[in-house]
Amino acid sequence: MADANADGVHEKTLAHDVLKRDAALLAETVREAGALALSLFRTELKNWTKGASSPVSEADIAVNDLIAGRLRSATPDYGWLSEESADDEMRLGKRLVWIVDPIDGTRGYLAGREDWCVSVALVEDTRPLLAAVFAPASDEFFFAERGRGSLLNGLPVYAASGTELDFSRVAGPKPLAERLNRSAVEITLHPRIGSLALRLCRVAQGRLDAAFAGGQSRDWDLAAANLIVQEANGNMTALSGDTILYNRREVTHGVLVAAGRDRHASIVEHFRARPLP
Repeated sequence: MADANADGVHEKTLAHDVLKRDAALLAETVREAGALALSLFRTELKNWTKGASSPVSEADIAVNDLIAGRLRSATPDYGWLSEESADDEMRLGKRLVWIVDPIDGTRGYLAGREDWCVSVALVEDTRPLLAAVFAPASDEFFFAERGRGSLLNGLPVYAASGTELDFSRVAGPKPLAERLNRSAVEITLHPRIGSLALRLCRVAQGRLDAAFAGGQSRDWDLAAANLIVQEANGNMTALSGDTILYNRREVTHGVLVAAGRDRHASIVEHFRARPLP
């Protein structure tokens, strides 16, 4: 019996040590990736269009290569899903998977705006375990570990409390926000934030009351920011209230909302009573 208990303690200690290692690896890698992206920011870059309208540049590829080199070499048994890598469905059989957006907000990045970031999450069994979102142009480094809160540059952050809505503190597609407007006065939303991950992190730090994501967002847009919102005493789900799951075969998601827990519950209740057509 003593040996069995000792083995159990050893396994728990090993798991903690691995998590601590991965957290340090993630933070170091994302900071390095952000520094590389910043060094290429506002320079002449080759860029092209991927798919119907998604811009990509040589900076996206360089940052992706750096992150892949650091994370995949250190954790060869983990799965990998990145916006700028070919999808390897072997990830579906992995318990732990890195989900990466090398530069979230490439359109703004190429236009010289500062609303872009590097976003990386470690997902365990469809749910984020570790998350880092780094906006180098404004020197904002968000980090979260499941069950341990969210940090911005090392200090705890919290989503705004309450249920009321100040539309100047709401970001996302206007038609969604307008469905919450109970007055005859036209609403004015918060100025657009090009990076969806950064938009969601603004909820986690209390700068926004709520943020919406229109349909067609992908795992890499969401996974890291999702954990950061959750750990900042917020919630982020589908409009139905359903939990967002990651590392599935289909990585595209529908309309989502993030807010402090009470406000989020109020918004979800509203849309359940008045579902989108």
